[in-house]
Amino acid sequence: MNKRIQILSILFIGISQVAFSQIKEEKLILDRKREPEVKKIEKKKTSVEAEKNYPPDAKSQNPVNYEITNVPASSDFKTSVIQGEDISPKFEADEQKNYFRLGMGNFGKVLADGTISTLLENKMEVGADVHYLSTTGLKKEYTWDSGQMSANLGAFLNSYGEKGKFNLNADFGLNDYNYYGIYALNPASDIDLQQKTNRFRLNGFYDFYLNEILNDVRVKSSFLSDHFDAKESQAEILLNLSKHGVEIPTFDGVTLNADLGVNLETLRSEFALLDENSSDFFNATLSPKVTFHKGNSYLMIGSGFSFLNAENSNNIITNATRSNKTYWFPKAELQFAAADEFKFYAGVDGGLKLNSYAEMLEENPYLVSDQELCATETKYKMYFGLRGDIDRTIKYDFSAGFGKMNDIMFFQANDLFDYNQTLNRSAYNFANAFSAVYDNGTVSEVKGSVQYFPLENLILDAEANFAKYTLDNYEHIYNIPLLRASVGGKYAMLGKKLNLGAKVLFASDRTTNSFEFEETGTVPNMYVSTGNTNDKVGGFADINLSAEYKVHKNFSIFALGNNLLNTNYQTYKGYKVLGAQILGGVKISF
Repeated sequence: MNKRIQILSILFIGISQVAFSQIKEEKLILDRKREPEVKKIEKKKTSVEAEKNYPPDAKSQNPVNYEITNVPASSDFKTSVIQGEDISPKFEADEQKNYFRLGMGNFGKVLADGTISTLLENKMEVGADVHYLSTTGLKKEYTWDSGQMSANLGAFLNSYGEKGKFNLNADFGLNDYNYYGIYALNPASDIDLQQKTNRFRLNGFYDFYLNEILNDVRVKSSFLSDHFDAKESQAEILLNLSKHGVEIPTFDGVTLNADLGVNLETLRSEFALLDENSSDFFNATLSPKVTFHKGNSYLMIGSGFSFLNAENSNNIITNATRSNKTYWFPKAELQFAAADEFKFYAGVDGGLKLNSYAEMLEENPYLVSDQELCATETKYKMYFGLRGDIDRTIKYDFSAGFGKMNDIMFFQANDLFDYNQTLNRSAYNFANAFSAVYDNGTVSEVKGSVQYFPLENLILDAEANFAKYTLDNYEHIYNIPLLRASVGGKYAMLGKKLNLGAKVLFASDRTTNSFEFEETGTVPNMYVSTGNTNDKVGGFADINLSAEYKVHKNFSIFALGNNLLNTNYQTYKGYKVLGAQILGGVKISF
């Protein structure tokens, strides 16, 4: 066993005793059904996930019926990629709501963030938060600039009335980074590789307490621009209508819930480079369903109806292509609860997802600023699984599924956009940018997640996801690993003054395409490229540790360690991540 594997084994054993470090949490996916669950006070009839800034006080002076329900507990984690993830710990126990943190570390890393809010006399809560993270990048790996910076400024307003809760939040995000992943050419150190994106989001949400039909209304909007004059706007309205708790006289103990979801979404994207693609989508979806409950067992039967209007154009074709299409998707789920410890479930689901440039950049920021956008159709996805809660100590969820999809989106590497033998090129023209591609096919998936609560102040968790894609046209699906897994937890000690944590992320090899270039002997001053459609980007294990010690009720110190195996693994071909990172700082709470 080599030294690196020995180090990994030792750290892995230690992590199982303490636990929890956190890389930036992504938002939970709505209606994510098969994740580990915890018990949390939540309004039963609300079918859409709670907002970020949930009120600390009761919703209303009027009596509201609450009961214990299962809600998703775990979020997705990203690896410690170079573009500036939030690796800071967020411990909730006995923590004041308002705080400011400042930290510094190697690779020129600077972290600054904070939040402030107050509850006014009229039951209105206002607040703001700010986040900044920057790094000078991998100067020893690349002679050119690989530094990156991200910043976000947000504000929110919560109002608690007699009939419902109103939430309004707005934020502006800036991501300034470089297309540094050049592997096939050797340009000068002073080349301009900059890309910059700006995104403004405005969301509103109204949750009705007492209305028996109108459950909640949500409005979302997003506006994005980038360094190369791409522009994208997106708006969405979601309306939930429901009638819950209807007793069925002929069936003792059986109640019926009826729901109708209405979703209207528009997406407009315009690009100013290369083919100058533009897209305009309008999607309307109706999702009726009825659910029969008896205890913890239930049967849900529903459908999804979508109408999609799409228009696409670019500078190659003279006329825009327009299409109108109607979709139907099956929706059903059965859960048989033999006991809290063993709940068997099975179902079928489907739906339509608009792929926006903004969402693509969150997954892969190294896209060229000219994308063809399509909607991904999940015709059906059948699944079955077993989940349970053993003595409120172990919560588990294991499932398997098979689905048929059209226009599955993934990312392939681009060739040079011109073959002139020169290094005086645009930032994205070194075979260092990616484009979204689509194919039809099937996906087979197995996933599991476990949470273990051995002590009041100790939480351990693990999850794994195996996904195998079989495509109609492409031999491989690019840049999607076969296996993803994580192990982690958090531990509080010394009266919760000291919070320790760890998170270990694993991913298997992923297939990608890549290119090599050489001078051509037939045409002077030109490159000729050779493509490889079965290249590999190696898998990784990324170990992250954290600690925070509360010196005083208003003052803490913290330390963070990321990628402690010190490996420059790649997330995409050419894009190595930072090595071992140590960051320390102070936190003031009030």
